[in-house]
Amino acid sequence: MAVVIAAVIGVLIIQSAVSSPSPAPETPARSAPATVSPQADEGRRRHPPPRTDGRHGDRQGALGKADGSVPGGVTVFDDEIPAVANLEPGLLQALRAAATNAAGDGVEFTVNSGWRSAEYQEQLLREAVAEYGSEEEAERWVATADTSLHTSGDAVDIGPTDAAAWLSKHGVEYGLCQIYRNEPWHFELRLDAVDDGCPPMYADPTQDPRMQH
Repeated sequence: MAVVIAAVIGVLIIQSAVSSPSPAPETPARSAPATVSPQADEGRRRHPPPRTDGRHGDRQGALGKADGSVPGGVTVFDDEIPAVANLEPGLLQALRAAATNAAGDGVEFTVNSGWRSAEYQEQLLREAVAEYGSEEEAERWVATADTSLHTSGDAVDIGPTDAAAWLSKHGVEYGLCQIYRNEPWHFELRLDAVDDGCPPMYADPTQDPRMQH
């Protein structure tokens, strides 16, 4: 009897094993989508065109600081920067006096461009011609090396916007005048402006007799 019972139990165990469903195969984990590095296309990106807000900093192909290129954050007190140090002394003195008083109003001057070498001026003009499509249109923003007041150190481009606005309002007290309506950042020294006021502005540099060539 014991042998019969054991045989029955064995049969039942075998049938149970055969009838039990096999476990489903495990689904492979899905890979996360690949991310594209923001630097992947950096080499193909086009460098920005010449700016028309007076900001002429270092760009690929640009000449260096020794030629008047200006890094960010330069002030009228940075004598180690040629774009500042090579400004006409009277202009620089007036700028520093104005900047000192503007600081009392919470306004800080930065120099976007000052003195420039003739080579740098020519490069800026070439870039402007490429951007605007003609030399005539480009010269509304960038003068030639022979006529630019930047190459002689007699002009400065001031930023940011609130500093240029402060100087447009108060600059006459220091003999500093905005010269062109299309360039609110461009200032030159007019010594008689303290008593007589700044002269009427030109629409753009092409209207300035000094820019004729």
